[in-house]
Amino acid sequence: MSTFGHIYRVTTYGESHCASVGAIIDGCPPGLKLSAEDIQKQLSRRRPGQSDLTTPRNEKDLVQIQSGTEFGFTLGTPIAISVKNEDQRPHDYSETDFYPRPSHADYTYLEKYGIKASSGGGRSSARETIGRVAAGAIAEEYLRTAHRIEIVAFVSSVGKVHLPAALAPPSLVPSDQQEDNDEVDDALSPEFRELLATVTREQIDQHPTRCPHPPTAKRMVERIVRAKNAQDSIGGTVTCVIRNVPSGLGEPVFDKFEAALAHAMLSIPATKGFEIGSGFRGTEVPGSKHNDPFVRRSDGSLGTVTNWSGGVQGGITNGEDIYFRVGFKSPATISQPQQTAQYDGTPGSLAARGRHDPCVVPRAVPIVEAMAAIVVMDMLLAQNARSKASSLLPPLTTLPPTMRHGRDQKDRE
Repeated sequence: MSTFGHIYRVTTYGESHCASVGAIIDGCPPGLKLSAEDIQKQLSRRRPGQSDLTTPRNEKDLVQIQSGTEFGFTLGTPIAISVKNEDQRPHDYSETDFYPRPSHADYTYLEKYGIKASSGGGRSSARETIGRVAAGAIAEEYLRTAHRIEIVAFVSSVGKVHLPAALAPPSLVPSDQQEDNDEVDDALSPEFRELLATVTREQIDQHPTRCPHPPTAKRMVERIVRAKNAQDSIGGTVTCVIRNVPSGLGEPVFDKFEAALAHAMLSIPATKGFEIGSGFRGTEVPGSKHNDPFVRRSDGSLGTVTNWSGGVQGGITNGEDIYFRVGFKSPATISQPQQTAQYDGTPGSLAARGRHDPCVVPRAVPIVEAMAAIVVMDMLLAQNARSKASSLLPPLTTLPPTMRHGRDQKDRE
């Protein structure tokens, strides 16, 4: 389906080389101050041609708001946004008339629909993500204004070039460790905690790789340039933190917060992996060391001493920072000749001529932020609706205090 979300619903449209791409966003609260410039900031971070590390396709990606706002404020009605495709080169894809490109969606789309877009990747192209980024930018305006929620993503690896261990999210324990040794360091080093708490988009955008650690960013450039010069490509990972998310978000059991987040992230083109909190590292840590003990904060609320859970427990947010990591494969379009087969099975050699990113992760950063914002927005609106409906009922004074919270908090106090 081309629609994501339940209350904050985002429907994207468009192919890689059609007239325009965009989205219809339904469920945005009325009265939100919103302009095209608010959306453009994120689209400009996603657009191609930003540096020598990205595709040379020259698209301005200028957004137009078609409906849903008046005098700079949302009306509560569906918001339609559109971005024109201007730098199109359909002739670059004539070889796809005969060859399904290796690791592309040419073959699978044809198998599913019996027809496919004749140029580019069609709906599987990263051009489709323009609508997501626009919808995410709108969601962020509300989340920031109403709840001070902040979402920041950054590149944490390119190929085998990773952030230093102290700054990196949890990873698998080295295989040379003794299997019966349960000793483990805190997955969240002080340096990584500080990074999650303080890193800003302004810091991230200071380098074209969008890596917050300059020495590592320099090595990432060298790795991407090496792939580009070899007419090849390379993958990487994006780490994201969501700050100031209230506790109580998530819709168990099938729409747990992390399940919705995984759904959102793995729907992004080229994604191959998702982990939240301790992720796969958590499978190697005993429960006695993995658990997050609770502690009372200075404001009287409960918090956790550690945050191996990544801000989510039982599929519901607990008020801690939410952090996760997304893996992106090496782009499938490369200019090297590849031995493959035509649609009729005839073997042959294919060298793609389309413009492409040698590494997608720098441009994937705002896409990850956008999908995170859409998930938080949808979950927040659902919880607010539940809380409002509950607040209209009589107090639960006949129930034991341990069963009551929310609207009966005063009774407990």
